[in-house]
Amino acid sequence: MAPSVRVNFQTLFLIINMRRKVKNRNKVESDPVYQSTKVSKLVNYVMEEGKKNIARSVIYGVLEDIKTETKRDPVEVFEDALNNVGPLVETRSRRVGGANYQIPHEVSPERRLTLALRWLVSIARSKKGKPIRERLREEIMAAAKNEGEAVKKRENVHKMAEANRAFAHFARRRTPAPTQA
Repeated sequence: MAPSVRVNFQTLFLIINMRRKVKNRNKVESDPVYQSTKVSKLVNYVMEEGKKNIARSVIYGVLEDIKTETKRDPVEVFEDALNNVGPLVETRSRRVGGANYQIPHEVSPERRLTLALRWLVSIARSKKGKPIRERLREEIMAAAKNEGEAVKKRENVHKMAEANRAFAHFARRRTPAPTQA
């Protein structure tokens, strides 16, 4: 006679769903000046070596420059830029039958924001010859007009996903076939 095994629901859930959603994400507080969490996240991306006040002064300067240049709410312009830069689909590598395939996946809104912020800041940093305030302002303004290198990067990601659309069927989960006794 086999020994009885007691398995609680959590253990069973962990065995079935190996990858759970992360419950304890750090919530970023909204920015004190513009009351926007997106501006606060941008400050964190620009910050280097823990110097948040310097990053804040850079971002506030960028937003003030955008306000004087466009005569619009700078947070609206910034959010337009984020919407234009954030990708809708991306490819993820998956190994199937000894070959690696680039499989297109939809991008969650959280990851879309993360990628947009990362691309804006990294492209602004890669340009040289001007202060970061000017470079970031130029990239945000270009992205708000659906131009610039960050928008090109998003278009390249979309092209890559479109080119690999034939492998989208690998993205669907397959349940194992029932075994016949």
